[in-house]
Amino acid sequence: MKKLILWILLPLLAMTMATRAGAADIVLGAGDVVRVSVYGTDLALETRVSDAGTVSVPLVGQVAVAGMTVPAAEKKIAGLLDSGGYVKKAQVNILVTTIASAQVSVLGQVNRPGRYPMDSKRSLMDVLALAGGISVEGGDTVTLIRTRNGKTTSENVDIVRMVQSGDLARDYEVAPNDVVFVDRAPRFYIYGEVQRPGPVRLERGMTVIQALSAGGGLTPRGTERGMRIKRRDASGQLQVINARQEDPVQVDDVVYVKESLF
Repeated sequence: MKKLILWILLPLLAMTMATRAGAADIVLGAGDVVRVSVYGTDLALETRVSDAGTVSVPLVGQVAVAGMTVPAAEKKIAGLLDSGGYVKKAQVNILVTTIASAQVSVLGQVNRPGRYPMDSKRSLMDVLALAGGISVEGGDTVTLIRTRNGKTTSENVDIVRMVQSGDLARDYEVAPNDVVFVDRAPRFYIYGEVQRPGPVRLERGMTVIQALSAGGGLTPRGTERGMRIKRRDASGQLQVINARQEDPVQVDDVVYVKESLF
């Protein structure tokens, strides 16, 4: 029986410790909603951190907490209660119920785009997981937009290559107000005598014969001979290329499949 109780309590204890560890990482800011309580007293309130970065605490008034971690804010309020002679050796607990000041935006082709609270240290992969992962329309590359010391930078991270290589050096730590954007996967177009003409997702290393397969294969009137690719070069000029089956397909290529003459 004791072992059963232990097995029940251990996950709960682990969750409590993890929550508390996450709370220690939270830096309070304007708009955050916190629940403040003092052990052994009736002093308890839920309040919002003001635009000035303060919370109003009974007995001690306005307390500046913006930019402080939760443990630091608890210690500061406890010290004011103690030094003011209101509560000796006060034990203050702060629970953050709403995080509004520290959020990251996840946009584009993810399953749940939106703004997510930074309630602990999170990496790029963590944030993508919070947003439900990349959707079926999403590409392999993610853009991370960051502002540090007044300078905004944009960096592309190839998620698939990073995972396949096992090198997580570019799984950057994400900070509040960062933007994570997942663009639509690159496409090419196929038309003519194929079963499913139209835009098709371009897979890595895709060849012309694979493109034909992605278009559903030939119609009864189609032929693999004489296929063409319409492609714009770096200057924007349209080129028409006689395609071989093993030729690579590029982004925005238009593959044309001819009708058989016989």
